[in-house]
Amino acid sequence: MDDALTLAALAAGLALVGAFAGLMAGLLGIGGGVVMVPALYYVAGFLGVAEVHRMHLVVGTSLAVIVLTAATSVATHWRHGAVDTAVLRSYGPGVLVGVLAGTLIAAVVEGGVLTAVFAVAALAVSANMARGMPARTLGSALPGAAGAGALGLLTGVVSTMAGIGGGAMTVAILTLYSMPIHLAVGTASAVGVLVALPGAIGFVAIGWGAAELPPLSLGYVNLAAFAVLAPVTAAMAPVGARLAHRLPQKALARVFAAFLGLAALHMLWNLRI
Repeated sequence: MDDALTLAALAAGLALVGAFAGLMAGLLGIGGGVVMVPALYYVAGFLGVAEVHRMHLVVGTSLAVIVLTAATSVATHWRHGAVDTAVLRSYGPGVLVGVLAGTLIAAVVEGGVLTAVFAVAALAVSANMARGMPARTLGSALPGAAGAGALGLLTGVVSTMAGIGGGAMTVAILTLYSMPIHLAVGTASAVGVLVALPGAIGFVAIGWGAAELPPLSLGYVNLAAFAVLAPVTAAMAPVGARLAHRLPQKALARVFAAFLGLAALHMLWNLRI
């Protein structure tokens, strides 16, 4: 009975985490992985998942949930005309190549170094946006097809390794190239789908047949955690997306800056211990 109550409490806690992750995904275009990954890591540790597989399982499960979260979020942003398809055409191919590269790297190395790089970069971006929009920009548009492809490649690699979907990096990059925050958030939601879908499939593949995985695991995606998180994140993402279009541009940028800064500090703290 105690075990059953413990599992029920963990499931309820994950559902609350999923609701918050979905709200933030719609509001900020981030996919929700920055919220889900720490929570899933704690639950996996509590349940005794082997350290050698723990982070991979967490990342794969987070990416699987982000597929639905980002898809429901981008549908709402699309109805508001806040998805830049031209940017997706130039940025997207690099993202897909980056996802493949990130998945292959994840199969053989730990993600700590890339996580640290992302966290430091995220702190810099957060400070730059704290005034309401970037205090400095790098240009009036993405730097051509090759430049956009390279930025997409970087986004795909780091986001797949960290299990965060790609939205946080995409919003940061697009606003640094002068895109209005509402349009950047909506476009980032679409990038989240490009990262999460092939990324989740890749983590299923690299974890296939791994020993000591918890029950109901499909490679490095745990179906039990997915079943708890996915419905609530998908339900809350459109709520966050509608809220995003009601907030003034500077207010939304400040919310994004605060969230990104706190998430980066949390990632650095985890690396320290």
